[in-house]
Amino acid sequence: MFHPPSIQSTLKGGPDRLKLKNKQMNYFSSNIKFLRKKKKRTQEDVAVSLGLKRTTINALENQISQPSVSHLQAFSKYFKIAIDTLVNVDLPSLSGSQLADLENGFDVFVKGTKLRVIAITVDNNNENNIECVSQKVKAGYTAGYSDPEYISKLPAFQLPFLSNDKKLRAFQVDGDSMLPIPENAWVVCEYLEDFDRAKNGELYVIVTREEGIVFKKVENHITEKGTLKLSSLNPAYNPYELPVMEIMEMWRFVSFISNEVNTDFTTEESLFKMMKELQLQISDLKRKHHHS
Repeated sequence: MFHPPSIQSTLKGGPDRLKLKNKQMNYFSSNIKFLRKKKKRTQEDVAVSLGLKRTTINALENQISQPSVSHLQAFSKYFKIAIDTLVNVDLPSLSGSQLADLENGFDVFVKGTKLRVIAITVDNNNENNIECVSQKVKAGYTAGYSDPEYISKLPAFQLPFLSNDKKLRAFQVDGDSMLPIPENAWVVCEYLEDFDRAKNGELYVIVTREEGIVFKKVENHITEKGTLKLSSLNPAYNPYELPVMEIMEMWRFVSFISNEVNTDFTTEESLFKMMKELQLQISDLKRKHHHS
């Protein structure tokens, strides 16, 4: 059930304005107000420092208007907090020690240089596609993952029995480090916006700056050490620590598709109990599509 992908723009109102989700917009507004009061600054103080009008600061703090990219960069530089953090983290809910870490420069995101906005494609019904990242294009994906034009050229499909509420993408597995998931299988994964929410023991596809794309089991040590501990399902491979600053994207394992069926479930049995059922459903879908 393949559909020609159409690109869904992440821009609104020109190249200097981003469409932010309501929850993220709430975080940005409440965060800049929280930080301003914490530093005992008035709206006028901030406006003068940033070369803006006081009414602009008031509108941003009270969600009357959306921030432009230049606003995000200016506030990031002014408060010395990364754009990702200003947009995605509820700062008033952090503990005193976590806030102190931020103020002392321990921020998991690169300051003021990058807003995590995902490029996606949709079908003719405006439903999210599942784009396919094959072994052949993995190297290119690490450079083009945030480029809407690049993403629009990836093969894309739909799986109607998987939820369309979440953003899904399929990555092809290479090597034997994740056996019993076989080489060349496709792992379908859900986009993870907040790296802090990575759960211990779950499987993730991780797009990294230096190592490319890896598929591993995760232990989350971001709060304590600013790292993730990555392990293979195959015990022949040793686990290792990955600094969170090296991560560009994370995708949580949902299911996998393969021409091979491994009936030995002695390892990670709970992750693969749905495999046979999934294979049958996919075969049935292909058969119906062929006869339609």
